[in-house]
Amino acid sequence: MAPFLYHTNRKRHFLFLFSVFILSQSLPPMALTNPLSPPSSCTKGPGPVIPVTPLVSFLVRVQETALQTYGKSNFDPKHYVDLSLKSNLSTTVEAFDKLPKTENGSVSVKDFEGFIGKYFNDAGDDVVYAEPVDFVPEPHGFLPKVENPEVRGWALEVHALWKNFSRKVSSSVLHHPELHTLLPLPRPVIIPGSRFTEVYYWDSYWVIRGLLASKMYETAKAIVTNLIFMLDTYGHVLNGARAYYTNRSQPPLLSAMVYEIYNRAGDVEFVKKSLPPLIKEYRYWNSDIHELIIRDAEQCNHFLNRYYAMWNKPRPESSTIVCSSLHDEELASKFLNDSEKQQFYRELASTAESGWDFSTRWMRNSSDFTTLSTTTILPVDLNIFILRMELDIAFLAKTVGENAITEDFLRASQKRQKAFSSIFWNENMGQWLDYWLNNGADCEEPQTWKAENQNQKVFASNFVPLWIDLFNSDIHLVEKVTKSLKNSGLLCAAGIATSLTNSGQQWDFPNGWAPLQHMIVEGLSKSASMEARTVAKDIAERWIKTNYVAYKKTGAMHEKYDVEKCGEFGGGGEYTPQTGFGWSNGVVLAFLEEFGWPKDKKIDCD
Repeated sequence: MAPFLYHTNRKRHFLFLFSVFILSQSLPPMALTNPLSPPSSCTKGPGPVIPVTPLVSFLVRVQETALQTYGKSNFDPKHYVDLSLKSNLSTTVEAFDKLPKTENGSVSVKDFEGFIGKYFNDAGDDVVYAEPVDFVPEPHGFLPKVENPEVRGWALEVHALWKNFSRKVSSSVLHHPELHTLLPLPRPVIIPGSRFTEVYYWDSYWVIRGLLASKMYETAKAIVTNLIFMLDTYGHVLNGARAYYTNRSQPPLLSAMVYEIYNRAGDVEFVKKSLPPLIKEYRYWNSDIHELIIRDAEQCNHFLNRYYAMWNKPRPESSTIVCSSLHDEELASKFLNDSEKQQFYRELASTAESGWDFSTRWMRNSSDFTTLSTTTILPVDLNIFILRMELDIAFLAKTVGENAITEDFLRASQKRQKAFSSIFWNENMGQWLDYWLNNGADCEEPQTWKAENQNQKVFASNFVPLWIDLFNSDIHLVEKVTKSLKNSGLLCAAGIATSLTNSGQQWDFPNGWAPLQHMIVEGLSKSASMEARTVAKDIAERWIKTNYVAYKKTGAMHEKYDVEKCGEFGGGGEYTPQTGFGWSNGVVLAFLEEFGWPKDKKIDCD
């Protein structure tokens, strides 16, 4: 039944997209302000801040003491803000304050370890194994295009990892949430793996794509249920399911998750329950802190979006000493006043919201990390995600008979589609480019588009608009962009590089990331262009090979890969390389489902 539903819903979606073009000719133009969101303005002054809980504040003190006690070697700040209490906070704080300390704030290793052992549970103890309700070792109809027995055996091992990484919050989290930084999610989750023991927002889209290939529809729905729980509780989907993530979101892909699950499972009730939260999230991303107005060369105003975290202090949770909350302070020391430091902290958190933490993409000076300016950039990919949100909501609303909502969101998508032509598109490069806002401009007024404000450096995100059917259905556009991609320098032996700059940051060269491979490949493969489909298949095969060879060498799937060298995992950035790994597993299964692997085709790096 599921394959029939899949193809039937794909056909419905194609007909829906065709109707977008027809309706766009008949719908009245949108007014100056977006009727789906509050009036836009740029936040002045210090900007909004969502305070952390008293527990997080205390754990930061514990974290600082741990650094003083143990030093920087093998120090992971996240470990300390993930600890949970054995007893109430006031008792623990009182005991901590009584620890004998030296002048530099350190505690003897013996005293500190005794304190930790007496008053805290281990980080990670607040999640427990959850048996997936829909896991079977080899699902019926699993990856029918994979004919090579060696590749099929590996794919089944990757499929089995869903069971390994299935978790639910412990009963203590549900009954005593004040003792934990982990949030009391109602349903089981799939965690990324390694040190990431909580669910993450944008990772979940590619986890779900893999779960759908594995026929695990109920597990996929549970992930969405948890994300909606965060949206209903906090007003937005959090970066991750920890109390220290409440001040920011991540790339908004919730509507895409709902669409993909409906496309496979055909669950209309699931769509009905999801639609109001999706509209709530859309309004969040089009609120005053995220939305700005750009006036194009034809004096047309466009409402576009940026990342903007609600935080202006060192980050409690950050991943290692390289960019930890403690090191944030060292980086900020070059700024002369508190307001400049607070803005720099906001840029750090906003970059984390982008998912690309960190990359030269967000720096005005690629050799100076302190020039991070993420809040002054209109990112191509964020605006593509919001365009997809508009199209998904329109489609899902039509599915459940909410035709007025459909028309509203078609109008919004029509407007944003035009912005991609006039604000982001660069005809000479054949790419869509991030747009830099003017420094010091009054963001409450429209900013006038300037060609020199386009960031003409090459990043994989410049090609993400191909993921959207409105763009990949234009064969002439696709062929131009495909030629640009082939000449960009991003295509490497083992996949698509994230950028051309080897900065040492993890979202730069030579690292390749599963989400970027998937979005670009899926967009190219949907095109009517034979050349684009050939390029897509080639990239997918290179990515599958490097994942396979690395798995055979190391016994693990990895978070990122070195695209210069087949079979090598990536490095650089803010923490040691991680294994697991949710979105890598999901993209490999999605690619094998789409492209298969012939019986006689080799899968080694040669």
